[in-house]
Amino acid sequence: MTTHTTTDMTTYATTYTARPIDPAVLKDLRTADDADRPMVPFADEEGGAPLRCCLRRSEPGERIALVSYAPLRRWAAGTGVDPGAYDEQGPVFVHADDCPGPDLRGHPFPGAHRTVRRYSAEGHILGGRLVENPEGFDEAFAEAFAEAFADPEVALVHVRAVEYGCFLYEVRRA
Repeated sequence: MTTHTTTDMTTYATTYTARPIDPAVLKDLRTADDADRPMVPFADEEGGAPLRCCLRRSEPGERIALVSYAPLRRWAAGTGVDPGAYDEQGPVFVHADDCPGPDLRGHPFPGAHRTVRRYSAEGHILGGRLVENPEGFDEAFAEAFAEAFADPEVALVHVRAVEYGCFLYEVRRA
């Protein structure tokens, strides 16, 4: 987990934790993903794939895999709730082998539009927000997270890519 502190110079400071996929879950996904398919590693010739294990983009030549991941299902199993129809799985890139995890300086996967999707403690979607300001990314996320967690019903948020809808990382209530 990587903690970022972002300050909006006008009104507040917000602390949030960008959570990569847990190492124990990664071990499972490298055996069989959440669609029960075996991992198929490949060398990323171009680089740039958003790796959910370490919250950075891949480097050319790194050995990675595209696996199916159900982040809300995994969270719900740990909390004992049933997300029902809100359960979904989708593709994520991970290192094919163990990696040291995140070593971030700045915001994970900056420079593109993102959706901050809110979930209740029961695993139901409570809404979301489009973050559209790549130049002021940290400030835009500070506002989106402050808005989300100002609602006492919000237990966690998923940050997703707008262009494909893919899960990027999770942020939980402190």
